[in-house]
Amino acid sequence: MTRASGTAGFQGRSATVASSRLTNAVAASLAVAALSLCLIVTLTVMSTKATMAMGLPI
Repeated sequence: MTRASGTAGFQGRSATVASSRLTNAVAASLAVAALSLCLIVTLTVMSTKATMAMGLPI
């Protein structure tokens, strides 16, 4: 039993999965998400330090 050439497996033509505009949009959104996460962590650390510097009211 023989198979026809190129009908199964990874031997056929490769198809384009996503356009370059979509890839750039995903990369940009990941970059924005990473920057916003860094900003949130920085603000949290700074506000924690400021709260600890104030001391507890008695």
